Amino acid sequence: MLKVQEIRELIKLVDQSSIDEFVYENDGSKIKMKKNTAATVTTVQQVPQAALQVAPVSQAAAVEAAPVQEQVQEAPKAAQSNEQETANLHKITSPMVGTFYASPTPDADAYVKAGSTVTKDSIVCIVEAMKLFNEIEAEVNGEIVEVLVKSGQLVEYGQPLFLVKPE
Repeated sequence: MLKVQEIRELIKLVDQSSIDEFVYENDGSKIKMKKNTAATVTTVQQVPQAALQVAPVSQAAAVEAAPVQEQVQEAPKAAQSNEQETANLHKITSPMVGTFYASPTPDADAYVKAGSTVTKDSIVCIVEAMKLFNEIEAEVNGEIVEVLVKSGQLVEYGQPLFLVKPE
């Protein structure tokens, strides 16, 4: 049977996570938690270009507006190139909901940082859940490209923690 403090910690973790329902069963005991979440629907309507041009536009205003349109068109291209670069990278994800720790103790160096070389059995971090400290392994040989979370941050199940360039 879970202690009251452990149940409080579970409630806190579920509350801070994006999961809506949590069920825990052990030795005939069952704990079921549900969050009351209201869905928010946002609707965006496109206004026809003709409706925007009520008054004639001077040439100076038209020249100033042109660079803004070019920037808007360049932004999706940059996002596509970032997606292509990260598509070739392996994501080390969190196997559980918990707290991410980059080092074994607060005063120790981080297990890995950007540029570190790892093997598939290298420990890259710790995820603490219910006072259990779980060592997370790299799962792949390669180089750490980016650390996606900060030490002490709560992480979700399946949340990417590191990006690794596989060898």
